[in-house]
Amino acid sequence: MNERLTLAAYLTFESDRRPEMAPVCETVRAIAEAGMKLAAILAQGKLAGALSAMVGESRDGDGQKALDVLAHDMVRDALVSSPVAVFASEEADEPEILDLHAKLGVAADPLDGSSNIDTLAPVGTIFSILHAAPVVAETFLQTGRQQLAAGFLIYGPQTALVLTLGEGSYIFTLDPQARVFVATGVRVSVPAVTREYAINGSNFRHWEPAVRHYVTDLMLGAGGPRGKDYNTRWLASMVADAYRILIRGGVYLYPADERRDYRQGRLRLVYEANPVAMLMEQAGAAATNGVTPILDLVPHEIHQRCPLVFGSVEEVRQVARAYEAPVAAESPLFRKRSLFRKTISAVETLA
Repeated sequence: MNERLTLAAYLTFESDRRPEMAPVCETVRAIAEAGMKLAAILAQGKLAGALSAMVGESRDGDGQKALDVLAHDMVRDALVSSPVAVFASEEADEPEILDLHAKLGVAADPLDGSSNIDTLAPVGTIFSILHAAPVVAETFLQTGRQQLAAGFLIYGPQTALVLTLGEGSYIFTLDPQARVFVATGVRVSVPAVTREYAINGSNFRHWEPAVRHYVTDLMLGAGGPRGKDYNTRWLASMVADAYRILIRGGVYLYPADERRDYRQGRLRLVYEANPVAMLMEQAGAAATNGVTPILDLVPHEIHQRCPLVFGSVEEVRQVARAYEAPVAAESPLFRKRSLFRKTISAVETLA
């Protein structure tokens, strides 16, 4: 792909080459336009700060900021004039009908990572585009294999759009002066092998044994069973971790764990895991719930959660092997123990 090719030219080319994709390309244009507007707001630090105040909670108790609501409204308004029949958002309990005569459904997380706005960490807009089902409620209950397109915008030092129309994943970077997205290179290809992993290590004690064993093996480095040293990365923003992996490889894990609200995983299947999984597979990477490919999972409701592992193919396979291996006796490393065992025992005795 020509490095100076604009997103608009690419979408026009794809619409001409595959006329059935014309409505999808028109919808991507609308989402990109909303992303440019949101990027401009985020660039205004004081305004973004004012919008970072909590205004409520989602149906599952997640904090909801004014900026989340604004992002939802901006994406929704952009889609009203697009060929979109129904819109589902993390910020809305139920999908919204926009145009019953249209043929597409869009599911989105309008502002992924908004809890990190105050720290200037990258945030993003994630989206999935599907055929609208005859029964509106069933549009977002299709497997990820049925996605027509998927992508995310990432707002950071630069604003970029990562996009797949089902034939490779590509990155377009925003030129803010010209207000156009420009292709930054050729088709993305994620290295199959990596020495980087992203996971929130503070949750070690809550993980399933398979995940603890897998991470412990990585932490043992060159002297352990993997025979090489690994670096850990964790930005607490999925789009930021996904972007890094698309650029240079790595593996990302957000597993289910034993906490009450995390037993089914934490990320949303329909509008977080599915679009990222499509991008990864189209870039030669992989995405699973630990064992099963994300794109093969059948959603049973719009806001369904799932565990998510994605990135370099060989490392995603290693995670699956950890799940499939017989559960061995656990190392005491990082489990419930203390260097002050005698003191704790004494306190427990007094209690």
